[in-house]
Amino acid sequence: MIDREPTVREKKLEDKLNSFYFDLANTEALSDKEREKLYKNITKTIDKLEEEEEKAKAWAKYISDSHDELKARLKDTVNSNKKGFLISRAPANGTIDYREEKTLHFARGINFYKLFLVFFVGSFAGVIVEMLWCFVRHGHFESRTGLVYGPFNPVYGTGALCLSWVLYEYRNRSAIYSFLGGFITGSVVEYVCSFVQETLFGSTSWDYSNVPLNINGRICLLYSIFWGFLGVFWIKSVYPRFSIWVLKIPNRIGKALVWILLAFMLFDAAVSGIAVYRWSERVKGKESSNAVESFLDRRFTDERMQRIYPNMVFHED
Repeated sequence: MIDREPTVREKKLEDKLNSFYFDLANTEALSDKEREKLYKNITKTIDKLEEEEEKAKAWAKYISDSHDELKARLKDTVNSNKKGFLISRAPANGTIDYREEKTLHFARGINFYKLFLVFFVGSFAGVIVEMLWCFVRHGHFESRTGLVYGPFNPVYGTGALCLSWVLYEYRNRSAIYSFLGGFITGSVVEYVCSFVQETLFGSTSWDYSNVPLNINGRICLLYSIFWGFLGVFWIKSVYPRFSIWVLKIPNRIGKALVWILLAFMLFDAAVSGIAVYRWSERVKGKESSNAVESFLDRRFTDERMQRIYPNMVFHED
């Protein structure tokens, strides 16, 4: 608490409260009418103090948020102006915001176009990073794709999209907000994706049952913490670089490109879902019963599906 002289307003309130305290301690000396009047006055004062308390809390939160954002913006801007050792520093998110609004860019802010591009690039980049990580750990490359056409995995894209969507509000705030947002968002996305895959296809692509502090084997504390650090890295380093790259795409070309890529991803996802479903049916020993299933059996054989999804495990009903 700050050691200072009370203001005139504070002194006036203190005197009023002391008067109430004295009267409450001596209510036996008051008549019923005087006692009722005292209680009403105290109740009114309590209501007034509660109102002032809410205002003070709102003001304190505004001051705290403003202090944190100004400090974070300064830090991000200072860091962005420093020379990088091998690659240039990421621009400050505040700089991105200014350029997007100034140019009225088609993907400004966190709109549909921006989110889809994040999803598309994240689906591709995630596969590449996972394949490289697999090579580092095991000495060989292994498919990490989630679709039958192209090196794309919607799980990574969905994670990137959700991180961008949730953390965008905190892009100009200190890292702790990004960490907590990434921790929660990544955990939810990972759990939901695992649940949906097992529900629809009766299969799983990861299992943390043997990892401490896991929930149903779908998520665990270790990887949730990883998601937290990824959230900071994403919104402070990856997202600004990605946004600068998107800013270079002209509006007309950018919008057309998004719709073309969206059509491709929807087609790819639909075919992939059908192919995986038919694969799961074959695993159960069900023969093809029509021309479509026969085509899928020829086009997407067990060997091909195993190469695309090497970690997919089907569970018995």
